[in-house]
Amino acid sequence: MSTTTSASSSIRPSLRWDTADIAVGAALGAGCGIIQWGFDFMYAWLSPLMAAILPGLISLTHAVWYFSGTLGVVVIRKPAAAIYVNIVGVAVQMLIGNQFSFGFVFVSAALQGLFAELPFMVTRYRRFNLPLTMLAGALVALEYGFYLLFFRYQAVSLFSPRGTIHMICEVIGGVVIAGVFSWYLFRAIAATGALDRFASGRSVRGHVD
Repeated sequence: MSTTTSASSSIRPSLRWDTADIAVGAALGAGCGIIQWGFDFMYAWLSPLMAAILPGLISLTHAVWYFSGTLGVVVIRKPAAAIYVNIVGVAVQMLIGNQFSFGFVFVSAALQGLFAELPFMVTRYRRFNLPLTMLAGALVALEYGFYLLFFRYQAVSLFSPRGTIHMICEVIGGVVIAGVFSWYLFRAIAATGALDRFASGRSVRGHVD
């Protein structure tokens, strides 16, 4: 049986949140938030180095800031999971100390979470697999890529070489980091038994829902 097929879920008995969902979502958000906070500092020196190689290349790494949404939704598998995990993550970053503006990070996190949810929303949260997670990563990448062009890179045209490279790299990074990486990170966590309380964890370990 393939990885994708074995980890696809059946119909969930309920999409209502419970205490375990809230707790695990908070833990995921906090953990991802710390990783993203650390990446903020790496980005400061990595960005000029990659820009010297090819302007726009740094966009390959942006998905580190939004992989938490796809990870959250494939673990919790309930509406608004990606938004919740992202919001917790940026709250942790702001508490620790973050160079970005308060409004920017929270609005951006909410939008990223919404776009990460879209492929699963269409299936009514009944199907979870690698292709859908990759699609979620690509959708978040498109949203974030355009968000940056409109609000952060106003001097960069979408149709300029810099803008085109930015969008291509954004989507590649979104698919690979927010899509593939998030999916296999979820499976690695589930394989430990830590998610046996959830349908997502039971689907990986072969338990019946």
